Amino acid sequence: MARLSASILTSDDLFRARLSEMLRMGSVRVSVIDDRLARASAGSDVAIVDGRRDPAEAMTTIERLRAASPTSAIFAVAAEASPDLILQSMRAGANEFFVWPLQEPAFNEAIGRAASRVQSTPGTRAQAYVLMFLGAKGGVGTTTLAVNCAVDLRRHSGRSTVIVDLKPGIGEVGLFLGVRSRYSLLDALDNVPRLDAEFLRELVAKHKSGVDILSGSDQFDRPGVNDGPAVEEVIRLLSAQYDFVIIDAGTQLTAFNTAPLYAADAICLVANPDVASIRNSQRVLERIRQLGPSPDRIRLLLNRAAEPYPIPPAQIEAALGHPIHQHFPSDYRTVAMAINSGVPLTLAGNSDMAVQLERLTRAFLPSATEPDTSGAPRRSSSVLGFDRLASLW
Repeated sequence: MARLSASILTSDDLFRARLSEMLRMGSVRVSVIDDRLARASAGSDVAIVDGRRDPAEAMTTIERLRAASPTSAIFAVAAEASPDLILQSMRAGANEFFVWPLQEPAFNEAIGRAASRVQSTPGTRAQAYVLMFLGAKGGVGTTTLAVNCAVDLRRHSGRSTVIVDLKPGIGEVGLFLGVRSRYSLLDALDNVPRLDAEFLRELVAKHKSGVDILSGSDQFDRPGVNDGPAVEEVIRLLSAQYDFVIIDAGTQLTAFNTAPLYAADAICLVANPDVASIRNSQRVLERIRQLGPSPDRIRLLLNRAAEPYPIPPAQIEAALGHPIHQHFPSDYRTVAMAINSGVPLTLAGNSDMAVQLERLTRAFLPSATEPDTSGAPRRSSSVLGFDRLASLW
């Protein structure tokens, strides 16, 4: 089913918070636009108008939204269901009418109808496939898997691909790809009202594989607790411009990096077969369940998995109550050489690690996609030279 964007037009923060929670807990994935950040709420698939306190103002808002966006689904929310108010809402352009507090089954059905309309609209651009990589703890290989998955997706599909580094202060995506960027994610977050396709093209750096990079912030306190809505809006805008959006979310579920959970088609939780990783994975899985995303979107990736296992895979699955999606070998030397040379594993040779990365990537490709034979050729890895070292600072 289609992924939706929704704006909530209200001055009541509690109303906004409750509706955001309902939208994200439903079966349809919804990106919630903060109407205080976005340039125009009329650009969303669903607009929810709070008419509980001032029905007349709500009718004016609905008329404005309908004129600006004829295809958007507009939901009117009122304090009571008077026949006159329902009729006024429909005449103003509302598709649905609800009385507060909302009845969740009826609300979810309306969201489902909106998603079906979006999916069946002729000329609608195919939505991006969004992949979120989240580490159970630091050093498990989250960035390695995210970066190489992005490169392989671009290489095999030939489709537009961007990788976003959400980690504050110590983002390494650009480092792993040997690319220095003039701009970072902060430039996008601080200019959300101005963001469009042209502006986004200016902010991303280009890798020779064809992957675009929205580099991580160099500030340790940004993105921060107040950046969540802006992060969600940036992901939504990138999803409208690219076929694949890869997100390196680091190792913590904080206020700003939970936003990708709701947009992601797959949430890749990266762990090692050790006690700390498994304990943290258990906590992360529980937190994701509390936040609402369906567990069937979670892919547990066991990195540095080599016999004899410190903890057997069957025991890990039993402890987590979640299957391991894929194992990756322990190959520190190959991975370190790839990082030091700035050449992704998938382009550096046919190592066991590269083979497993390709297997992972193919699982995310549309079934009809054939390998792209015109992509960048594989290269042999090289020794870290002074020019490479100097370019990192």
